[in-house]
Amino acid sequence: METMRERFAATAGELLDSDSRLAVVLADIGVDGFAGAAARHPDRVVNVGIREQLMIGVAGGLALTGLRPIVHTFAAFLVERPWEQVKLDLVHQGVGAVLVSAGGSYDWPAGGRTHMSPGDVALLDTLPGWTVHVPGHPDEAETLLRHAAADGDGLVYLRLSAHRNEHPVDVRPGRFTVVREGRRGVVLAVGPMLDAVLAATETFDVTVLYAATVRPFDAEGLRAATGERADVVLVEPYLAGTSALAAHEALADRPHRVLALGVPKAEHRQYGSIPEHLAAYGLDGAGLHTRIAGFLR
Repeated sequence: METMRERFAATAGELLDSDSRLAVVLADIGVDGFAGAAARHPDRVVNVGIREQLMIGVAGGLALTGLRPIVHTFAAFLVERPWEQVKLDLVHQGVGAVLVSAGGSYDWPAGGRTHMSPGDVALLDTLPGWTVHVPGHPDEAETLLRHAAADGDGLVYLRLSAHRNEHPVDVRPGRFTVVREGRRGVVLAVGPMLDAVLAATETFDVTVLYAATVRPFDAEGLRAATGERADVVLVEPYLAGTSALAAHEALADRPHRVLALGVPKAEHRQYGSIPEHLAAYGLDGAGLHTRIAGFLR
């Protein structure tokens, strides 16, 4: 089964062939996926080695020359480790880039805490101007990457994961998609959480919205799905509560309640597997069913 990272590497290689403005910047991780592209475009596929701060600095420099850098490594090394460079070399300089992460919150439990980044989207929320895509399927990842590469000079974060839904959604960048309609509340499933949300809410009379783009937050889409009184459940594959403020702001003029579900701040210090971590966080179908049912009561 093809992964989002495999689709990303193949698509980015095609984009390098067709758009001379694009460049790829790596820090050892993912290099094998770009071997062919590097042979064809040695001046636009740059591997800086295990130097993540330099990776972002190089991306900023390339952007200052007019190129559109696509930067890839694990989320913990792409957002958290070079945070100062993200803040200064990209945002402060007023240049754009496409940051494409892997690893996410729980993708490689055997890698331990050093390879987990549940706080990445929340951290980017402290800076202005970011578009954040969280695809739930390789097809969506390709659609969103192509959109990001063509997005002028914007700042884009594309969060890839080994956790995925069985089927893709026909996503429109920046807009929520109505997957199921109901009357007793709204459940917003982000990226790879959709399958679990659909299973958990199968017997509930709720609207299920799907978000493959979380920033900008589609306030109009959420408002359209709610009534005069709104019960909203957010189910995100990263730090719980990351989008709670955006949901509250979207519904500020009407009575509402928000239940924010996601990865807790407390560490689970066991290795295990992705399904075991989801169960521990209450983010599998059974855990979501129990928590959403209690909220709706």
